[in-house]
Amino acid sequence: MKAITKFTWLIALIICTASQAASAQTKADIFNKKVPITWLGMDFSQMRFIGSEAAYKANGELLNTEFVNKFIPAWANLFITEPKAYNVPRASHRDTVHFAFKVTEAVNSALTKDFFTENANDFSTLKEKDIVDIIKNYDFQGQKGIGMMMIVEGMSKATKTAGAWVTFINMNDKTVLLTVYKIGGSRGFGFRNYWAHSWYNILKDFSDDFDTYKSK
Repeated sequence: MKAITKFTWLIALIICTASQAASAQTKADIFNKKVPITWLGMDFSQMRFIGSEAAYKANGELLNTEFVNKFIPAWANLFITEPKAYNVPRASHRDTVHFAFKVTEAVNSALTKDFFTENANDFSTLKEKDIVDIIKNYDFQGQKGIGMMMIVEGMSKATKTAGAWVTFINMNDKTVLLTVYKIGGSRGFGFRNYWAHSWYNILKDFSDDFDTYKSK
């Protein structure tokens, strides 16, 4: 009976230890280069274009209905086709990262909202607590460990900038480990390339400031 009791206790201890390890991703792990990072892509569920749709159409730049099916996938693809420019490993100070685009693809492909607003104050309205709430409702599709994504908030042609939250998540328990708001300047020809430069600048800026976020 004692042997059975000891064996049962040992199994319980192993299960408990494994469970703790599975959820034990911390902010410190973001800055530990040995800890893997999974790039989840860009979330446009909170995004707003600042300005009227008519003004964008007048420049031949965008139809609201094209945004989800045409431009979001085109930007996501840049992280694969142009990895030296849209360099997630550099931004997260890793040699390599895993990719799991389908996590954000599922969110983006379901969007049906009107993305336009003429209120310039709508460019940036989210707070860290809002990012926490967004992540709580995410489906990480079985991914574990630390995930990294950009949650895009505003895109303004008037200021030639886009704003996004670079966010690290413990996907085991859907907690935000670190989220930082960044603004990136835009330039270039064509709608896709013009705004793609913002994503490049946001990642580069985050990479340059990476070590400062240890104490954030």
